[in-house]
Amino acid sequence: MLSDTSRPVIQSTLAVVGDNIQEIARRFYEHMFAENPGLLDGLFNRGNQADGRQQQALAGSVAAFANVLVTSPDQLPDHLLSRISHKHVSLGLHSDQYQIVHDNLMWAIVDVLGDAVTPEVAAAWDEVYWLMANLLITNERGLYDAVRLAPETVWRTWRVAQRIQETEDVVTFVVERTDEREVKPSLPGQYVTIQMLMPDEVHQPRQYSLTRADDGEHRQFSVKRVHGLDTPDGEVSNLLHNSVQVGDDVVLSAPFGDVVLEFTDRPIVLASAGIGVTPMAGMLSHLVKTGSQRKVALLHADNSVDTFALRNQIQEDLAAMPDATLTTWFMEPSKPTQMVDGELAGFMDVSGIDLPADAEFYLCGPLPFMQSVRSALIARGVPAKDIQYEVFGPDLWLADFA
Repeated sequence: MLSDTSRPVIQSTLAVVGDNIQEIARRFYEHMFAENPGLLDGLFNRGNQADGRQQQALAGSVAAFANVLVTSPDQLPDHLLSRISHKHVSLGLHSDQYQIVHDNLMWAIVDVLGDAVTPEVAAAWDEVYWLMANLLITNERGLYDAVRLAPETVWRTWRVAQRIQETEDVVTFVVERTDEREVKPSLPGQYVTIQMLMPDEVHQPRQYSLTRADDGEHRQFSVKRVHGLDTPDGEVSNLLHNSVQVGDDVVLSAPFGDVVLEFTDRPIVLASAGIGVTPMAGMLSHLVKTGSQRKVALLHADNSVDTFALRNQIQEDLAAMPDATLTTWFMEPSKPTQMVDGELAGFMDVSGIDLPADAEFYLCGPLPFMQSVRSALIARGVPAKDIQYEVFGPDLWLADFA
């Protein structure tokens, strides 16, 4: 895939670029937003910019892609490309915006590495960029075509029909359609992007998992308040919690996301922590709606029973299935006289849990939680190919699986 001219150049410079890639990413974003401030209105999440997650994700994905080109030239990092493509189309990214990224990324490489970037080095990394960009553009064109939408039309207005206070910090919004245009059905585990107009007149996007199978007229998503009203990371969740009421309109994208239930008869194990339960709730709802007969085990860790969002909906859905179980771990467990079967204390520990044979595993929660659970599953002999995960925000784990 990489040309014979560029491969030795990338091999010889990969280490130095890798050592500096986070600084390159930081300078890239600074320069791009200074030159193109309009990109901050509706496309980029400034919370992820403020805490550095976006820079880390870009750095990891570019370095991982370049590494695959030189170490496994006959393979493509499909997982990495798919994850990025779904995020991009959920934001309505245009293919011509890749040129803007290119120009500013190459500027940042030269700015950080200086004279080390000879014309040959610049040409080789230019080739790496466009190989990755063109693969993403092709993937994203296919995703837009699959839903018969374009970057401008992935958005539509919905009206809040119901607002449910799940826990002190989690609110569920049920929205209803406001026009007769076709609604693209969601798949179990997918998310939508919401665009909120902030007090400074800048639109900010955030992705939220769909927590119930849609019925063609309604969609449902749940939002955890991120404490810190004055921080970019918490501005959207606080605005939704404090200001959006029944009857208000919100703008949502079509559903996207590549972590969805496989359509098989194999058992399913869902492992979540905290607000990571939201895509699991959506998956369970889809299974009930379709009358699934699959064996299902939900493993969930939380602070307490009172912070377990969507608990009532989940318990009802599990009860409606022929072979479904719930095991919980609480840092603040119920009193011993109130504890029920399947309720455990402390952090989730799957090492001693009875797991169904030949199961598919889906993980969602904080990154350390997923790393711990995945490692424990691998140690028990679960094939890596049978473990999928969903990360909220930029995926800082992508490079590990490229």
